[in-house]
Order: sequence, then C-alpha cells, then structure tokens
Amino acid sequence: MVRYLMAGEPVKRKIAAILLITTMTALCAGCTESAYNKYSFEFFGTFDTVVQVMGYAKTEGEFQKYADQAYARFNELNKLFDIYNDYEGIANIKTINDNAGKEPVEVSQEIINLILFAKQQYAATSDNVNIAMGPVLEIWHEYRESGMKDINHAQLPPMEDLKKAAQYTDIDKVIVDDEKNTVFLEDENMRLDVGAIAKGFATEIVADELESAGLVSALISSGGNVRAIGEPLDDRLRWGVGIQDPFKAIDGSQDVLLDIVFVTDMSVVSSGDYQRYYTVGGERIHHLIDPDTLMPASYFSAVTVMTEDSGWADFLSTAVFLMPYDEGRPFIESLDGVEALWVFPDGSIEATENMKSVMKILGGASSR
Repeated sequence: MVRYLMAGEPVKRKIAAILLITTMTALCAGCTESAYNKYSFEFFGTFDTVVQVMGYAKTEGEFQKYADQAYARFNELNKLFDIYNDYEGIANIKTINDNAGKEPVEVSQEIINLILFAKQQYAATSDNVNIAMGPVLEIWHEYRESGMKDINHAQLPPMEDLKKAAQYTDIDKVIVDDEKNTVFLEDENMRLDVGAIAKGFATEIVADELESAGLVSALISSGGNVRAIGEPLDDRLRWGVGIQDPFKAIDGSQDVLLDIVFVTDMSVVSSGDYQRYYTVGGERIHHLIDPDTLMPASYFSAVTVMTEDSGWADFLSTAVFLMPYDEGRPFIESLDGVEALWVFPDGSIEATENMKSVMKILGGASSR
C-alpha cells in the first residue's frame, strides 16, 4: 500500500504493487484481469509536499523507469522555481530576485515559459494572481514562519509595511526576453513569487513528458494538485480523485474527504485556507492574500477547479479563491472546459453543473 512520508523524514524512493486502491482512486470491487499491474511511487522534498505517482505498467521495471523520470524532473523543476534557495550551477527564480534592478538573468526555458504563462493569464483572465506580489508575500511569509515557531507571540504584519511593499508589484516591470532567455526585474525592490502556479505548472510538465515516454495510465498527485493520465487499466472508466474537506483537514480527522470526482485526462486542483496558515489571537491566518486588501481572502474555505491543464487549474483555483462568488462563478462559466466547486466558511457548497455531474456525493457519479 501507499505510505505517505511526513515532513522531516528523509526522502525515500519506493515502488510498491498496489493491492488496494487508496482514497485518491476510490475502491474497485471485482477488477478484471489485465496485462497491466498497478504500482505506486512517492517521495517528499519537492514543492514542500508529498509527490505520488500511481499508475499501470506491464512490469515493475517499466514503471520504475517512469518513476525515476518523474523523481528527477520534479527535483529539477523544484530547484528552478525555488525563491528561497541557491543551487550550484542553476539560475532560478531566486537568482532573478537577487538581480532585481541590476541586470537580466539568463534562465532555462521552463522558467521563461512559467513567467510568460503567468503574465499572459494575468492580463487576459485575472489580475488577482500576480507573480510580482513577492514583496508583499515575503512579509507574510516571515510573519507566518515566526508565528508558527512562537505561537504565543504571533502577529499580523503592519499594514503600512504591506502597503509600502505593494508599491513594487507591477507585473509589467517583469521583463522577459524570450529570444535571449532572460528575465529582468526593473526595480531593485521587486521580487517574484510563483507559489500560486509553480506546483501545477511543474505537474503538467511531468505529466506531458511521462506520456511522451509511453506512460498511458496514471494519477500524479502533488499536494493539492492532481493530474490524471488516461483511464485506469482495470474495470473502471475513470479515476476517483478525493476532494479534501477543509474543516476536517484542520481538525485532524482521519476521514477528510468532502467528495470524490471521477475523471480521465483531467486536472483537479484545490486551494484553501487549511493548507498553509498560522494563528493570531485564535484566528487562522492563511497564505492566500487578496492583492486589493493585502490580507488573507475570506470568501471561501476552499475552491477546487477541474480542467485539463494542471498549471491552468492551479492558477484558476487561486484566482477564484480570491474572488467573491458572484464574480467567480460567471468567470468560471465563461471559460471553456473549466469547472469549479466552492466551499464557504459556513460549510455550504456550490458547484458548476458539469462539476456536480462527476461527483460521487453531490451528483451520484461513479467510476464506471
């Protein structure tokens, strides 16, 4: 069976034949005989989460090849998109930030693609997911880390500090030269923070490359980002992906699923106030910051988005979490191939009609 690694454990690389399908994929009774076997691979250490690949292959050796590829690629992308650490011989997002106002930095094509994607979606769809919000998010990160270490002295950042930092968040001053593969931040006080999209963007890269390498049936999970490749090679037609209940997740309940959605070749990504937070005066202060108020958004406890591309789903789950429902629902319904689920702080739920139709509890859907 799959074993999830806890933060602080050494990175482990493990392949195991799956006899039971986990809550990620739902139970399968009476599965038919197949030339394919089910395997699982997991590790902790990239994007600050457990990454798990569950899939079908004819032999363990074949699956090992895909697992090794996924492991290496997630590690590489984690280093490229990192804003906190330096790595020898690698120019990453931190390198760009360190050279703000000084000079352009030549970076890999993956970073160029990530930043261009973020700038394009900011301009075309939603201006509340801004990778140039780094100066503001850096302050929140420092206060959150301090508050988690010393809960008795946890504080909110001073609004005057946040407002000052917000002066340096103009995404138009993020200059990308895609011919020279360089990125330049025009102001020395600017900083990039790609946390709202990096994990989903990386997951999509890995999924595409594994498919190109020959993997035809798998489920990739990287924290709140899940990407399905093909369909399960048993008697099911669709993968079952668990949606976490934000309230039970905070309470530490073992039964943390709100519902299950059944998908093939889709991404399911959730953003919520339960994923990264600290407590000030008994109030939970989460990490999803509204660029207008410079404070954590309070419209929802969680938002889940379903669409084909994991990077797009990651961007949208954050964008919609930061929108009032009467803005977010029309926004989602204006996009082709995108569905969403909203969980409100009072526990009520709303979902687009096509989202409901693939949900087990809300819509009566199944894996067949």
